[in-house]
Amino acid sequence: MNTKADKEWEYLVNMPDEEIDFSDIPETTEAMWKNAVVGKFYRPIKKQVTVRIDADILAWLQSSGAGYQTRLNQVLRQAMQQAA
Repeated sequence: MNTKADKEWEYLVNMPDEEIDFSDIPETTEAMWKNAVVGKFYRPIKKQVTVRIDADILAWLQSSGAGYQTRLNQVLRQAMQQAA
């Protein structure tokens, strides 16, 4: 397909950086970024799987109430990051 939109995207993709008009975009400063949080809006893709977990571990996760799957994911992520 070679629609008008395709041609516009092709033009923009191939446009050299020096031709981009930034006049209506305010320049950022270090102060603007001082409270920035990396990954604040990042949400990993969830994948449904079947996992066999020891009954006592499942009971421990569920003992804190709703959200035990999120807690399980947090424990696993922490282990993964420490192993890296």
